[in-house]
Amino acid sequence: MASCMIISNWYIFLFSVFYMNLLCCACASSKIIQGEILRDGEMLISPKRKFILGFFSPNVTNNQRFVGIWYVDGPENSFVWVANRDKPIFDKNGVFTIEKNGNLVVKNGHGDIMWTSNVEAISNNCTALLSDYGNLVLFNSNNKVLWQSFQHPTDTFLPEMKFYTDEVLRSWTSESDPSTGRYVILYRVIILSEMFYLLDFVFYMPPHAYSLGVTSHGSPQIVIWDGGNKRWRSGYWDGRIFTGVIDMKPEFLHGFKLNNEGDNLYFTYTVSNTSDLVRFHISPTGYEVEQRWDKDNNKWSIVQSHPSGDCDLYNLCGNFAMCDVTYFEKCICLGGFVPKDLGQWNAGNWSEGCVRRKEVECRGNNSVLKSGSEKKDRFYGVEKIKLPDFADTADVLNIDECRSMCLENCSCTAYAFVSGIDCMMWSGDLVDMQQFQEGGYTLYVRLDSSEFDGSNRAVKIVVISVMVVGAFLVCMVVFLLCRHKAKTRASNRINQMETVDPTRSGEFSMDTSVAGDMTIEGHQGSGSELIFFSFSGVAAATDNFSNENKLGQGGFGPVYKGKLLCGVEIAVKRLSRKSGQGVEEFKNEIRLIAKLQHRNLVRLLGCCIEGEEKMLLYEYMANRSLDSFLFDTVKQVQLDWRKRFNIIEGIARGLLYLHRDSRLRIIHRDLKASNILLDEEMNPKISDFGMARIFGGNENEANTIRVVGTYGYMAPEYAMEGLFSGKSDVYSFGVLLLEIICGRRNTSFRSDEHSGIIGYAWQKWDEGTPMDLIDRSIWDECQHDEALRCIQLALICVQDMAVHRPSISSIVLMLETDNIPLPLPRQPTYTSMRKHEDAETWNEKQDFSANNVTISVIAGR
Repeated sequence: MASCMIISNWYIFLFSVFYMNLLCCACASSKIIQGEILRDGEMLISPKRKFILGFFSPNVTNNQRFVGIWYVDGPENSFVWVANRDKPIFDKNGVFTIEKNGNLVVKNGHGDIMWTSNVEAISNNCTALLSDYGNLVLFNSNNKVLWQSFQHPTDTFLPEMKFYTDEVLRSWTSESDPSTGRYVILYRVIILSEMFYLLDFVFYMPPHAYSLGVTSHGSPQIVIWDGGNKRWRSGYWDGRIFTGVIDMKPEFLHGFKLNNEGDNLYFTYTVSNTSDLVRFHISPTGYEVEQRWDKDNNKWSIVQSHPSGDCDLYNLCGNFAMCDVTYFEKCICLGGFVPKDLGQWNAGNWSEGCVRRKEVECRGNNSVLKSGSEKKDRFYGVEKIKLPDFADTADVLNIDECRSMCLENCSCTAYAFVSGIDCMMWSGDLVDMQQFQEGGYTLYVRLDSSEFDGSNRAVKIVVISVMVVGAFLVCMVVFLLCRHKAKTRASNRINQMETVDPTRSGEFSMDTSVAGDMTIEGHQGSGSELIFFSFSGVAAATDNFSNENKLGQGGFGPVYKGKLLCGVEIAVKRLSRKSGQGVEEFKNEIRLIAKLQHRNLVRLLGCCIEGEEKMLLYEYMANRSLDSFLFDTVKQVQLDWRKRFNIIEGIARGLLYLHRDSRLRIIHRDLKASNILLDEEMNPKISDFGMARIFGGNENEANTIRVVGTYGYMAPEYAMEGLFSGKSDVYSFGVLLLEIICGRRNTSFRSDEHSGIIGYAWQKWDEGTPMDLIDRSIWDECQHDEALRCIQLALICVQDMAVHRPSISSIVLMLETDNIPLPLPRQPTYTSMRKHEDAETWNEKQDFSANNVTISVIAGR
């Protein structure tokens, strides 16, 4: 019995000891104060138990001990910082403490200092805290930070760390040795005689192995050095990505960001999910590696690693040459250049690079031509390229100014114009270039003008030019004849059309689809042909244009709901005698929309021309116009985010059809919420083509002295100069996109601070709070990443200069593909065409169109 009691008490004692150890571990502090000692085996744990600071041995085969920081939940050897990396302790008697002078120190068992924070201006009552970001911070009693490990990194860059341009990460010597040196074995042969020789081994240890830092020349780049030689570089930072990292995706609210702190530049990295473990480090083998902790498989997964191949190695092909992984020989000289040493080049030694086939006309570094020369140098464009190292930047507005600046400077070898960086120029040799299959930028290389000449080339150009011009002239003649014939037939049909016999009602006996073949008063037509209705038939369908059937009032005139005898519902737009529009707009809409067939364009079913009566008959849209929902505080809740996004995509696809895919290339010129109709399933359809214009097949821009459209939606170049193009519709689309996201009219933002929705949206974007734009009624169920992408796209669409706006085909691609990077928007200058002092005359319930054309009020069709 007694023995049983003794055994029982012994188990209780062991359990108590085990429990106390667990309790002590769980209660481990996150800080150490001056005078306290952290011994080998003890540790600091960050407040939320993300990081540990303590003693460790990276190699179990030896007894070297280091003080470092590592992840709590990560695997072994996931160290992010090491203090005494070059001075290990060879037993477990080491301590970590704060000295009397306030410095952090690591000491061995003999009291020798193996590492110190080495702060000069120090004070008493210091405390060191390990944060949940993995940062060890030393501060005084006034909470002034005296030192922090983030400013003295070893081989790892962590989220929220500030990485300055003068800081360097140095790799471990090996996976089990955190020191900054590495041993290199050199073989030396000592000849003693003809028969005897001696093989001598020499061990050499350079000051450090691989290192990683940021260069600030031109636009910042990340660079890996192998000793004093560059091993890899990331390409230039353009505000979104590093241009040489081809698979890098831009991220707005998280990811890399370049910051200014006085004259100092530094990068930070923010993770999208704070629970993710992410680290960047320079590996012992010389690779910059981004890793994420895979909880499911309990290991680090590699997101990206650089250099990623031979072509990623710095200047593999030498000067004036580029590396192409798809090319058998890998290295290619730029156009106008030849290998410097052809024999070595053919043997696979490309280090000598390439040289000019013919020197440029410039003389030395002078910006004048050789005497007697009448030719100027020209530039050869190399597309999809990793831009060379050592670029200088210039503050110019566009690529033409950049080219002129380079051409006037004889030391300028090449130039490029990159969004986010602007003008870049290179002097001297062009080094470290790579040919990409996708992405990259165009580099314009300076060549002698004779490189663009040559008898064979000239003959080819002449022959091709003659063939192209001849074919073009034949096509133009055929086109003009066909167009003249079609216009004559259409004009005769409309002008000769008299009152239709009201006793005949064949126009109401069509199939309910109103899309197949129809027999109207003896005229056969297909869905794309125009159907002529009699006045009496239209009057009967609309109950003699009764007020009960009136849907609204547009710039063209009143719009009525009607119903044909076959049961098909229609919307009738009746030209008012008092309308600002007239016969030209009426004919324009007939001429255009009758030939257009697309699910996102409203369908014109027919027209009525009798005497002074002119009417257009459309398919009926059950939910009327977009503005009747979007700007109504009661109805707008029916437009959830998914419906709004589908409406945005539908409008974009409709514009794509008008600008590119239809038989006629059409610019709408009056895109706004009241001209977007919604069917019973909330599918959008673009309507009102009275102001639209047809573009020729090779026409990109046109000019008009009659500016038409709606204030607040008109592009600056159109409102002020009468220039319109597809980019004019893109601008209107951008404004409409902001309205759909905000749920408010453009004009409702007019105030002392903002002239419209664009100014307000830019302010929120610039302040870093673009999500404030989202309509509160859809905030909870809105997909924020998708909405943020739409906001950025809208701001890109309303750029002041048309050249900075994307094409509608690019917009559709950006909307339908998440992984396509969006450029950063520029601050708009012209945010509206009306000034604030006109606000008292502005009726927020109406959208007025310029130059006595449309006045549109909320009205469905």
